[in-house]
Amino acid sequence: MTDHGSDSNPWASGSNSEAFDLDRAHVFHSWSAQAGLRPKVFASGSGSRVWDFDGNTFLDFSSQLVNTNIGHQHPAVVAAIQGQAAVQATLAPQHASLVRGRAAKAITDLASPAHNKVFFTNGGADAAENAIRMARLHTHKHKVLSFYRSYHGNTGAAITATGDPRRWPNEYAYGHVHFFGPYLYRSSFWATSPEEESERALQHLEDVIRFEGPDTIGAVLIETVVGTAGILVPPPGYLAGVRALCDKYGIVYIADEVMAGFGRTGAWLAVDHWDVTPDLIIFAKGSNSGYVPLGGVIISDEIAATFDERVFPGGLTYSGHPLACASALATLEAMRSEGIVDNARDIGDTVIGPVLREMQDRHPVIGEVRGLGVFWALDLVSDRATREPLAPYGGTSEAMAALTAGCVSRGLLPFVNFNRLHVVPPCVVTEAEAREGLAILDEALTETDRFYTGT
Repeated sequence: MTDHGSDSNPWASGSNSEAFDLDRAHVFHSWSAQAGLRPKVFASGSGSRVWDFDGNTFLDFSSQLVNTNIGHQHPAVVAAIQGQAAVQATLAPQHASLVRGRAAKAITDLASPAHNKVFFTNGGADAAENAIRMARLHTHKHKVLSFYRSYHGNTGAAITATGDPRRWPNEYAYGHVHFFGPYLYRSSFWATSPEEESERALQHLEDVIRFEGPDTIGAVLIETVVGTAGILVPPPGYLAGVRALCDKYGIVYIADEVMAGFGRTGAWLAVDHWDVTPDLIIFAKGSNSGYVPLGGVIISDEIAATFDERVFPGGLTYSGHPLACASALATLEAMRSEGIVDNARDIGDTVIGPVLREMQDRHPVIGEVRGLGVFWALDLVSDRATREPLAPYGGTSEAMAALTAGCVSRGLLPFVNFNRLHVVPPCVVTEAEAREGLAILDEALTETDRFYTGT
């Protein structure tokens, strides 16, 4: 085993057993029944790999929660956090900070010329929360429309805007309406082509707007590429159609780029693929790979002007935290100087996409392959003819558990949700690492094929 620790660094010393025992005694985990949890222990990482205290190494094809875009322990980002801590470890948000201003400018520079302000938050959920607040106050309309297949975070309005089953026990915010977005493989619109799916999904959205009342709808909030709920890449014309409908009915278009932004799709922002300009863009973990909690709302000049003479009724103690801003600034600089966004695009185009499609030809459980950049999903089925999912909506199955175990036992950390396996390595993943991970996945799927019941 490789010794990844250091006797000179007290933060690197420890053991798997100590970490596990302390976790089980004192840590309350999210989205989990606590009694049966057996979390894996990790001590550190580098690039696309993580390891435990015993030196067992895993290739991270989950990017943790699809956020370590720049990889684990990038030296430039770690150094920036250390350097900023030595100068200014914290500062209240009502004051001006040089690193905060620099980070805000670097982030707004990625959006359109009409986006020049950032409201910093602690993560994606409170970014969604505050974007919704801005839209309601700007339009004087209270309803928010969002996809059924979506996830926007676990605060009051964000979780109610969410479509997936985590919303069900948490609904207490008001004014939220869900609609079906485009998903050709499981079309809600009987579509037979991407163009038809786009046209019919837009007609559905306009019908919802009409029946809910355009004068009551303040925002349409959608993930540019739906993440946890399926890595659903919008068909041609869809996002432009959403923009047009929002303009037609005086609705704020909020693009959720928390998971899809900052290189994940092979572009700085996912909206760049479709050349659309939202009113508000929410971002978070991808902007600094989650090294320090950070999120925010990129605000159009028009909406920002609403609050020139009117108080914005929102704030956070750690808004624009100096360590978080330093990590974001260093992340963006490293991504640009090292060509990391281009790497994500090229790995998707030349390795991940082609290899997954070739695997689809050999593994009957793969119903569909979809994605771009380092943002891919396998829609797994027990029967290709009926497209019966390999696990039920909102649940898991023996087949998916076996697939996960097969990956982990071979040293691959997967991202699994319901009947899908997401292939989402860091944007810095090399071609050799991508092929290594895909080969492991290929082996695990060979075992999973036994659960296929179709002909």
